[in-house]
Amino acid sequence: MKWKKKGLILKPGEYDWVKTHIQNPFQEHVEKDIFKIHFAGRDKNNYARGGCALLDIENPQKIISWSETPTIDIGEPGCFDDCGAMPSCIVNNGDKKYMYYTGWTQKVKTPFSFYIGLAISENNGVTYKKYSRTPILDRSEKDPFMTASPFVIKENNIWRMWYVSCIGWQLNEGDLPSKHYYHIKYAESKDGLNWRPIGIDCIYYKKDEYAIARPIIFKENDLYKMWYCYRGGANTYRAGYAESEDGLKWTRKDNQVGIDISEKGWDSKMICYPCVFTHKNQKYMLYNGNDYGKTGCGLAVSNNQ
Repeated sequence: MKWKKKGLILKPGEYDWVKTHIQNPFQEHVEKDIFKIHFAGRDKNNYARGGCALLDIENPQKIISWSETPTIDIGEPGCFDDCGAMPSCIVNNGDKKYMYYTGWTQKVKTPFSFYIGLAISENNGVTYKKYSRTPILDRSEKDPFMTASPFVIKENNIWRMWYVSCIGWQLNEGDLPSKHYYHIKYAESKDGLNWRPIGIDCIYYKKDEYAIARPIIFKENDLYKMWYCYRGGANTYRAGYAESEDGLKWTRKDNQVGIDISEKGWDSKMICYPCVFTHKNQKYMLYNGNDYGKTGCGLAVSNNQ
């Protein structure tokens, strides 16, 4: 795969709740060439909220409209999402839309924790209401530390979720940051509400890595394809790619990803949270650059047809 970068298409600063970051972007098709681009923006306190922008994917620099208020807000003090609510994907379920998200809260011994939540829209995505004040995929014996970044599809009456699971922390002293170890696992549900983690390691980090983040999955020619990002050693995030015949056992093919950091500019240090989708036989990639999307969301177009 080879990608042609189109530059930043969404920049933060439109509202107080999105002073910085257009993070974890993903698409929702509306009609014709019109898409909603969902994202997490951060306020002056670094708290994240969900939002979206409407644009024509053929003319992406011209924004049609922004969501004036968050699509999903932070939770009550003490809840699992009181410091951040970051949308990950949307699944249509009859006349409802299920928005799965990552809820963040601050900790003392470790810097933060996050868990998977759900918000539901009954008016075609105009507004979303949280399904519960508690996570739908919390800590368990299979995921004892954290769960995050869910990507969900419905297939043969089974709801399938690929998500990030933390398996431990390395606490450092002094000014060194603590290091979290997480990778991508798998869960199933019969209704999209009650989830059972299977305990399968779909994408595990290599010896010199410690973080595999934010899976995006689609099926093409009977083959499951996953996009994610990984980091290790002194490197910041880079885009990764894997394939699977059943969605459970995956083969990493990061050398085929076809996109890397630029020589200078907003994505010169990091490529993260890639979201690949197809529209009119053309593949598009939404992604973030330096500082986890602090400067905005970029777009790339595949040169492979």
